[in-house]
Amino acid sequence: MAEYGKREPIIRFEGVSKAFGDNVVLDGFDIELEAGATSVIIGPSGTGKSVFLKLLVGLMHPDSGEIWVDGVNVAAASDTEIYALRRRIGMLFQDGALFDSLSVADNIAFPLRRHTSLGSAAIAAKVTAVLDQVGLPGVQSRMPSELSGGMRKRVSLARAIITQPQIILFDEPNSGLDPVRSDEIDALIRRMKDELGITFVIISHDIVGTFRVADYIGMLYSGALLAQGTPSDLLHSRNDEVRRFLARNLGLPSLPERRI
Repeated sequence: MAEYGKREPIIRFEGVSKAFGDNVVLDGFDIELEAGATSVIIGPSGTGKSVFLKLLVGLMHPDSGEIWVDGVNVAAASDTEIYALRRRIGMLFQDGALFDSLSVADNIAFPLRRHTSLGSAAIAAKVTAVLDQVGLPGVQSRMPSELSGGMRKRVSLARAIITQPQIILFDEPNSGLDPVRSDEIDALIRRMKDELGITFVIISHDIVGTFRVADYIGMLYSGALLAQGTPSDLLHSRNDEVRRFLARNLGLPSLPERRI
C-alpha cells in the first residue's frame, strides 16, 4: 500500500456547516480522505462525528458547503444519484443492526437479494465465502440472539463487504466489546483493509484501537478539524486540546514533553 498522502481523495468535505437551531455542530469543516486508506475520525462526544457520517451518505444535508464522495456531489445530488452511491458504500453500525428474526445467512444475504439478481446457490456461496473471510465459518443457521457481541460485529462486517463496496463506514466498531474482543475487531479491520484494498472510514471513541488501525486520523473539535495526519503526527502534536484528549487514554504511548 502507498503511504498516506500519496493516494487520490475519495471523500472531500469543503466548507461544510451544519446546525440544529442554535447548536452549531460543524462550522466550515474541511477534510479529505484518501482512497484505499483507513481513516479514523475522533473527538469528544457531541463534536459531530455521527453527523459527519450522515452527511456523507446523504441522510442529512449541510446548511452550506460541498460534500464529494467518489465523484458525487452529495449535497446537490438527486435521490437517484444518492441511491446509486449508497450501493457502493457498506456500513457497520454501532449495534450491528442485524435483523433478529433472520438467520446469520439471511442477514448477510439481504443486500444481495435486494439489489442483485443472483440465484440462491450463488448467494449461498458468497455468504459462505465472506463468513470464512471474517473468521466465522459454519454459523449460517444461527440466529443473532445466539451470537456474542464480537460475533455480531463480524456478521455485520460480512454483510457490509458482501456487495464488494468501494467504501465501508464503521460507527464505533468496538462499542460494547471487552478489551479482548476489541483487539480481535482491530486485527480483523487491519486484515480486511489489506485483503480488500478498499476505503475504510471509522468514527470512534476507542483511541487505543484508533492508533492500531489508522493510516490517517482527523480530530473534530468545536465544529472543525482541530488536527489531522498520521498516528505519529497526532502523537507529536503540540496542540493542547489534542494532547489532553489523547493523554486520557491508558495504554497510549506517552506524549512528548512540552518544550519551553
